Amino acid sequence: MTQKLLITNAAQLITMAGHNDHPAKQEAMSDLEIIENGSVYIEEGKVVAVGTDEEVRADYQDLIGTESHIDATGKVVTPGLIDPHTHLVHAGTRENEYAMRLKGKTYMEIMQAGGGIHATTRATQAASHEQLYEESRKRLDQFLLHGVTTVEAKSGYGLTLEHELKQLEVAKQLDSEHPVDIVSTFMGAHAVPIDEKDNPEPFVNRVIDEMIPEVANKKLATFNDVFCERGVFTPEQSKRILEAGKQHGLIPKVHADEIEPYGGAELAAQVGAISADHLLKASEQGIKDMAEADVVGVLLPGTAFFLMAEFADARRMIDGGVAVALSTDANPGSSPTISLPFIMNLGCLKMGMTPEEVLTATTINAAHAIGAAGEIGSLEPGKKGDVTIFNVPNYLVLSYQYGMNHVDTVIKAGKALVLGGQLQ
Repeated sequence: MTQKLLITNAAQLITMAGHNDHPAKQEAMSDLEIIENGSVYIEEGKVVAVGTDEEVRADYQDLIGTESHIDATGKVVTPGLIDPHTHLVHAGTRENEYAMRLKGKTYMEIMQAGGGIHATTRATQAASHEQLYEESRKRLDQFLLHGVTTVEAKSGYGLTLEHELKQLEVAKQLDSEHPVDIVSTFMGAHAVPIDEKDNPEPFVNRVIDEMIPEVANKKLATFNDVFCERGVFTPEQSKRILEAGKQHGLIPKVHADEIEPYGGAELAAQVGAISADHLLKASEQGIKDMAEADVVGVLLPGTAFFLMAEFADARRMIDGGVAVALSTDANPGSSPTISLPFIMNLGCLKMGMTPEEVLTATTINAAHAIGAAGEIGSLEPGKKGDVTIFNVPNYLVLSYQYGMNHVDTVIKAGKALVLGGQLQ
């Protein structure tokens, strides 16, 4: 039996059409392609028709009033939201460090004393595959309830070949068994093991010579990421790791210029990275290089919010020609949230973005940041039937009312998985 779904009468149908070949930049980030009183028809998991209610409804009258029909009267329909930077698969939490920071300790001080990433590494190494799977599955359910239909998931809490593979294998299993799509990134170079911090070169060599080839051979990741930051990996070490990944077919990503200007944005452009992420301290030259090299800037305002740090200057980047995406950076230490709608609030309130730009940044530009714009990120014929329906009368309310989850319905590949804000 053919799977069919008709969504009709949306107050605003935001298609994000027209940006499949290149991410939206500058003024184009405000081009939402809005259809008033719009409808979408999905068949066998793919979008077939998009247009006004009058245009679309005429061909599918037999579905009106059936289980294959969703009436979106008074609601806003968008492409399924995309989170292009998460640390989904991990064990444990770090609320004790949150309390330490409130008493004056910095994130890097805690990390250098054996906390931070190292604390999650210990918990993740000790966890079984089954435990990691179950904890991560629950997080994915929450992403879905907040309108997200695709996430990127990084390893990086293993720091040994065995445990990095374990994280990536959990992500692969979740991708096959959970409705939310997962795109995997290998991030063995997330931190130097605590007992090697004074001599990191042997670890860098293990990432290059042992981990990357095995991850690529097992086809467990699409991307290769590195934390390029003083006290973690230098630009030179980062470049070696990223170039090694490219030799094995892994596309570069960079955790860049989060704590201080350190050449991460420039490095991302130099190695042809698909994205540079964080960028709180990116230099003018780095922004210029990224714009010229078409590197997507993935901004993570939840991290700045939670660490009580200065926010990335999204306005400067957008005006400078960088295609900007937004993400939760969901992780247990610096951004323990799965609420992409709240991140959209922060994009407007703390980084100078407009309501139109944050929608672009969490749909089509986020798709470009994970190399998936040909399949997701907009509502156009031939693309996946991934749709989020918000119970608001217009899209401005999404950034105006902050800290609220307005998600009413989430559709993945033409199947309604959330209805009335509840998992089905």
